[in-house]
Amino acid sequence: MASKPSQSSPLLYIGGVIALLGASIWGYTEYAARHSGSAMALTPEAKAYVRNLQLSDVEMKASENYFKQTVVEISGKIANAGDRPLASIEIYCIFHDPYGQLVLRQRLPIVGGRVGGLKPGEMKSFRLPFDDLPQSWNQAMPQLVIAAVKFS
Repeated sequence: MASKPSQSSPLLYIGGVIALLGASIWGYTEYAARHSGSAMALTPEAKAYVRNLQLSDVEMKASENYFKQTVVEISGKIANAGDRPLASIEIYCIFHDPYGQLVLRQRLPIVGGRVGGLKPGEMKSFRLPFDDLPQSWNQAMPQLVIAAVKFS
């Protein structure tokens, strides 16, 4: 005689899946909280050093890509006029609408990674492409603010 499957088996399975999903979400939020921006922040030491970083030749141009989307590109140069080598620099690009309201603030690296660091007295070019700017953007040059500096 075959035994009748227990009705509690599906409930235990569903409960296990829910518990696993909840634990995964909790783990991810804990990880994200510990690693969001804490790896590279504008420390008091970095704030004092920012005066040694000089942006120049900053330009903005728009072009159309292969998908017929408008791509806005900000390019320029950054120089390290200080006496310390830098491993990386991140910048905030702050876009506004015609009324001066914030529509987008994006944090991007301009030094570091495959481009390498920035030695004292050195200047490097940067290029920041944007293909998803809000329609309400005022079409003006965004505000560029140093967001983070990491010393070598």
